[in-house]
Amino acid sequence: MPPAPSTIADRNQPRGRTVRVAVDIGGTFTDVAIFDGGSNTLHLGKSATQPRAMVKGILAAIADAGADVHGSSILIHGSTVVINAIIERRGARTALVTTKGFRDVYEIGRINRPESFNLYFRKPEPLVPRRLRFEISERLNAAGEVLVPFPDAEALALAKRLSDLGMEAVAVVFLHAYRNPAHEKRMQELLERLAPELFVSASHEICNEYREFERTSTTVANAYVGPLVRSYLSDLEREIVASGLRPQVLLMQSSGGLYDLATAKTQCLYMLESGPAAGVTGASALAQRCGIARAISFDMGGTTAKASVIEEGLSRTAADYIVGSYAEGLRLRIPVVDVHEVGTGGGSIARVGESGILAVGPQSAGAEPGPICYGQGGTEPTVTDANVVLGRIDPNNFLGGRVRLDAGAALEGIERKIARPLGLSPEAAALGIIRIATASMANAVRTVTTRRGLDPRDFTLIAYGGAGPLHAADVARELYIPRVLVPPAPAHFSALGMLAADFRRDYARTYLRRLQPSELAAAEQVYRDLEAQGRAALDASETEFAERSIQRFADMRYVGQEHTVTVPVPLDLAGPEAFETTKRAFDETHELRYSHHAADEPVELVTLRSSVTGVVAKPAARSLPSGGVEPPDRARRPSRAILFAAANPQVAAVFRRDDLLAGNVIMGPALIEETASVTLVFPGDRVEVHELGHLAMEVSVR
Repeated sequence: MPPAPSTIADRNQPRGRTVRVAVDIGGTFTDVAIFDGGSNTLHLGKSATQPRAMVKGILAAIADAGADVHGSSILIHGSTVVINAIIERRGARTALVTTKGFRDVYEIGRINRPESFNLYFRKPEPLVPRRLRFEISERLNAAGEVLVPFPDAEALALAKRLSDLGMEAVAVVFLHAYRNPAHEKRMQELLERLAPELFVSASHEICNEYREFERTSTTVANAYVGPLVRSYLSDLEREIVASGLRPQVLLMQSSGGLYDLATAKTQCLYMLESGPAAGVTGASALAQRCGIARAISFDMGGTTAKASVIEEGLSRTAADYIVGSYAEGLRLRIPVVDVHEVGTGGGSIARVGESGILAVGPQSAGAEPGPICYGQGGTEPTVTDANVVLGRIDPNNFLGGRVRLDAGAALEGIERKIARPLGLSPEAAALGIIRIATASMANAVRTVTTRRGLDPRDFTLIAYGGAGPLHAADVARELYIPRVLVPPAPAHFSALGMLAADFRRDYARTYLRRLQPSELAAAEQVYRDLEAQGRAALDASETEFAERSIQRFADMRYVGQEHTVTVPVPLDLAGPEAFETTKRAFDETHELRYSHHAADEPVELVTLRSSVTGVVAKPAARSLPSGGVEPPDRARRPSRAILFAAANPQVAAVFRRDDLLAGNVIMGPALIEETASVTLVFPGDRVEVHELGHLAMEVSVR
């Protein structure tokens, strides 16, 4: 294994901050976790997501938590507003300004054709059409030296034209600006002076790396969502303050760290996968706390299911991200927690296609109208409806009994839309929905494990999200994963993950050099420049930090290769052992990724990366009272029949999770219910309650 990233710490005692409110807006529910540092108490709330009035949903979830938050000092927020704007193509009217002769780089892309014989293949549709891509007669060489000076008069005329055309956003991407941003800065200055209403996004601020297509695509995407996100965050700030709260607002980044509101309004794209990143951050902290060396985070909510790998307490972070499928997706280059996502959640719609084949997702019933059993006008059967029909969800105890589900309507909907067309019983049709959903989610786990040379049998599945614990044992069986861990409050786990997140800024600079001692000494200065920016960002924030840390990475490759792998590197690159340590780390990472390495081949550095982190105080883990092997009587609820096979209902013991004690053991078949989730235990499986409240499940896989 390659070494863990190096860190250095500057410890300071946090002062003054007492109440932190974490908000995770999902496709179906808005979750809130409130930590009161003064009393060391945690409060949880949940409300239906209101797509047209998200702040109202946030305030409703805060009210549901029942905590006094008027003295709150920090509000941490994760949202799907960025990813939804890109997927639904409802961003701003955007123009691209680039170097003369290069406006088609954005559309030409990489010329990849993933399926050579697919006659229906089509390239991704650019966010900016060709008629809105404009050129400026400037030019730098690859060293950042000026070949053609920046033409002020031409730029001023273009700025006026963009304003006259009614543009809302402009992406500025000049050739080799990652080496010298002077021309981009000048274009920004002129645009902001002549057309202050424009949202201007420059590549050196968003993606300061080489590869013109990825840099252009990333900067354009940031500009495309910029006006919408800036308006959303301003409305959020205004309405939160109007409600009587006065918090500092921090946003969850796709990398798993937090950043401030002012930066989020300009570097909007970094919020792209904030919700999933928060869950992975929480799962990483949980794996560290429980001493789990290799874990898979499995998050199943109302709309999607996500999987990510955690090794030695660290989640994997990717520099490249594709919104959508590999064949037709939009390629971006930002630091993102390495998560694979599929359109399978509790609200995913099941339907019989024209060919008579049952499919589940990716369309979702969402929060409005929701599954049929919600009784809010939904007519399409969903995964949640199937679970109700199979007896796995108690219709009288959904969300702690606050919501009564219509089991009869769910049964009728599945019978009418699925069972009759397929000639099945409603129960068999419901099991079919679950099996197809399980196969889809298992493929998401395979993508981050077996397809990357990892054996899922070596891992523990950490299951969370409202629907995750209900389906975790199914997914584990599919992949022969022997252990499942269900944390406390799994339906609020992503919000809790935000409370475990730290303030973080990520920086990168392309540095094409041969890996040798002399170049490492020069790279040390580049790292120091990057880290100076990070320290300045931490100093400028209003957040109190328990400590500060630095992590260094480098994208590296063997000489002659095109693609790179990211490797952790030492903090002191000028030291005598730095070269050997870095080369060995690269060889080991290459071996892990590709099952081979070449120890005698020369290596080159491509991109230097540094993460500067301000560590914040976190809620302390609370231990459960100890009990015997047998759960206490107060934890038992009336048993009920559930279906694992169409013609074989089994009586399952039912337990109330809040009343279980550390050391209690539960054998399947069983259901462990809590306010917003249910853990399903199959016959032959064994669950033991951990002292920190986790449910540790041993899955009887062969």
